[in-house]
Amino acid sequence: MKPSFLIFSLLITVATFVHGDEVRPNIIVFYTDDHGYADLSCQGVFDDVKTPNVDALARSGVLVTNGYSTAPQCVPSRAGFLIGKFQSRFGVEANGHSLDGFDRELTIAERLQSAGYITAQFGKWHLGVGTKITEHGFKHVFNQNAQRPFAANITLDGADRQMSNLPPAMYHVDGCSKAAAALIERYKDEPLFLYVAYRAPHVPLDAPRKYLDRFPGKMPERRRQALAMLSAVDDGVGLITDTLAKHNLTEKTLIFFIGDNGAPLKIHKRDAPGGGPGWDGSLNDPLNGEKGMLSEGGMHVPFVIAWPGIIPGGQIYNHPVSSLDVAATAAGIANLETRPGELDGVNLLPFLSGQLTTPPHDALMWRWTAQSAIREGDWKLLLAGDREYLYDLSSDIEEQHNVLRTHPEIATRLRGKLTAWASELSPPGLATQEMSKAVFDFFDYYLDGKPATPLPQKLDVSWQVRGGEMKSIATGVQITAGKTGKNQKPFITRSGLNLLGPVKANVVLKSDTPGEISITWRTLGDKHFTPEKRVSVALTNSEDWQNVELQLPGGTKVIHVRLQVPGGVTTIKSFELQSSNAKAVTLTE
Repeated sequence: MKPSFLIFSLLITVATFVHGDEVRPNIIVFYTDDHGYADLSCQGVFDDVKTPNVDALARSGVLVTNGYSTAPQCVPSRAGFLIGKFQSRFGVEANGHSLDGFDRELTIAERLQSAGYITAQFGKWHLGVGTKITEHGFKHVFNQNAQRPFAANITLDGADRQMSNLPPAMYHVDGCSKAAAALIERYKDEPLFLYVAYRAPHVPLDAPRKYLDRFPGKMPERRRQALAMLSAVDDGVGLITDTLAKHNLTEKTLIFFIGDNGAPLKIHKRDAPGGGPGWDGSLNDPLNGEKGMLSEGGMHVPFVIAWPGIIPGGQIYNHPVSSLDVAATAAGIANLETRPGELDGVNLLPFLSGQLTTPPHDALMWRWTAQSAIREGDWKLLLAGDREYLYDLSSDIEEQHNVLRTHPEIATRLRGKLTAWASELSPPGLATQEMSKAVFDFFDYYLDGKPATPLPQKLDVSWQVRGGEMKSIATGVQITAGKTGKNQKPFITRSGLNLLGPVKANVVLKSDTPGEISITWRTLGDKHFTPEKRVSVALTNSEDWQNVELQLPGGTKVIHVRLQVPGGVTTIKSFELQSSNAKAVTLTE
């Protein structure tokens, strides 16, 4: 078949859907949370991630290689996507900002509801109170994003219930998928708009064992959790697409799969226990940076579009597109009337169907707190405080080579364009606040190539301090004498030991106060510390690290130790107790 005839046939089919007598197409948006660019197996970045159902969606439609969210943070990116225009036009600049502007705007759900669509929200909302989601155009709500009661006016089986808190009956990702599939069953003969916003792989990391077991072998536990949560998401995509196929709705449904922003790496990708705040285990490779930055790693996201029979499958689409385009595309296929400039996005259908081969956007622009950026073709200008970066993304998608000095004329042109656009925002300007310390560190490390600030060492909570204060710092553990000052000698202590002597103590430390360091110990049967069970060594007042070795005699088991340091401020880089019968005891985990 000749390409021109294929395009003509597709356009006739689309026109029939939009203007003819057939049922209008369903629209489903899967929206993931803190999901790094690398973490779809169809991206081909890592082989540990397994997303066969999203991969199938991409094969049946379009894998967008340059898809963007509107912000490197949850609330603003969701607000912009749902309204269809850049969120700083209505005052939702960042998390924690007023949602009054969002509340005054029309969401795409409200627009589609007025056109006869059945609308439903599942999962994370993050734009106000869950019980009020219906005020934003969603007829049905299943607001589960954790294992706790959540706002819902439907059951897992898609039946109506009074809006109130519903106790969880399933893992939150699975529950959202099941409820969405149930609504497809219920409304298989009516046009649907489903917004399925999984809280995955955002922390807290909480994947059930059945998903964790899919990823055996050695890896950071946070990575395993992220892969498992994304596997649950992928199962949900499979359940929903299978339900569409069961009712012959596959070719009557436009599907988007989009991430809300990049993964939070916290620079170090620390595999902290517990699954709470910190790295969520997802990865942004090969992109540079992370959530909280307008570098590529912050808002260049996973992005898949499929509409079999309308959009040719197997496409790799390289032109930049935006999550703002969802509302404009939905408005176009639902034949909704919008005023010029009312939506910031573009109807992507003519571009993805092959009718138009030009880029959908002349440029994409962003502003988030202290940062702003513009991408025009392959050129990207990024402003952050008094820093400025220019990248040619065609050869440097990793943003490793700032070419500002060699292409000043391009930077000047892009800066002017970005400044003009930012003047239309609320409030106007290229920035709304100063850069935070965390963002300074991000830019230092990712874009300026400076060493990362070392992580504070994590204290073993078995150790207690007396006569002072103890805290973790980048270089170790700092002990500060109490209020009585340098004459007071604080100590740290730990009981419950079982170390067969002789015990060797190794300490690396420095102190701003001359004096001595000593270890006192109790052995099995001792009720109190005694003077004869004490060893010490003199320290000098030095800015250099001092390595001290002390020997505790053999013969009995050491059950309790005290390490006393001089007054003032002492920093312990490392402390280790070694014995013949047990694992070494340290001050930090």
